[in-house]
Amino acid sequence: MANSSCVTEFLLLGFSSLGELQLVLFVVFLCLYLIILSGNITIISVICLDHSLHTPMYFFLCVLSTSEIFYTIAILPKMLINLLSVLRTLSFVSCASQMYFFLGFAVTNCLLLGVMGYDRYAAICQPLHYPILMSWRVCGQLTSTCIVSGFLISLLGTTLVFSLPFCGSNKVNHYFCDISPVIHLAYAGSYINELVIFICGVLALIVPLIFICISYGFIVSTILKIPSVEGKRKAFSTCASHLIVVIIHYGCASFVYLRPSAKHINTSGKDRLVTVTYTIITPLLNPVVYSLRNKDVQLAIRKMIVKKGFSIKTL
Repeated sequence: MANSSCVTEFLLLGFSSLGELQLVLFVVFLCLYLIILSGNITIISVICLDHSLHTPMYFFLCVLSTSEIFYTIAILPKMLINLLSVLRTLSFVSCASQMYFFLGFAVTNCLLLGVMGYDRYAAICQPLHYPILMSWRVCGQLTSTCIVSGFLISLLGTTLVFSLPFCGSNKVNHYFCDISPVIHLAYAGSYINELVIFICGVLALIVPLIFICISYGFIVSTILKIPSVEGKRKAFSTCASHLIVVIIHYGCASFVYLRPSAKHINTSGKDRLVTVTYTIITPLLNPVVYSLRNKDVQLAIRKMIVKKGFSIKTL
């Protein structure tokens, strides 16, 4: 891909226009990054160590948390370095690699959220068939499909972007190599490439979202038929955490990616703020929402803390 380009490296402008405020942003983003890592690692550890959480729902949550960790690793370390550095360059290959891994994990997350919606549908609407519909074999196959599909879509998108000639400016008006600000620098017309990327975005975002909406349509219909108020509350509570993450994740991602032309994008303002939301806030919300709203996870965390405390005392 690099052979067709005059540009050998890209300059990430990031938050350079904010001057001394970058130091404040560094502290804030570093704290959020550490919380994201510790929160998601805690979720993974708790699910792996507590046998009561060895169910399909928590298996998918564990995979999602793992994906979120790598998703943030693809962007945040370099962004934090750039906030303290004058030299904010990335080589052509490094920029392509960052885009590939970011998109790969981002699309995987979208597909996983769709699968998690199907899991809730099977658990609430088809409880008698649930062990068959969501057997461990099926869970493994669904997870593998999400990961492979995510990185295939990412490979297609990244190839379409970096196969274009870059012979002009190398200044990326963003804090990482995202599709829109990079393709905006392409020397030649990129209409066909943008159109294919837009179609991929629709497939990765809208199709799983429609699937989630249909699943929750059946879920709501089933829950409303439950006679007891307590039964309805319990059924809704198992879906609430997933719904909150879905709304924020799909809302922000759709705002940025479901627009066919890079020419109409202003990455210096609104888009960058929204991008911060889904690259930092969404991975942060995943462990927070699931730990605060889920009593099973809360109980498992308490058990793990008590167990560790007891182990330390015995030493």
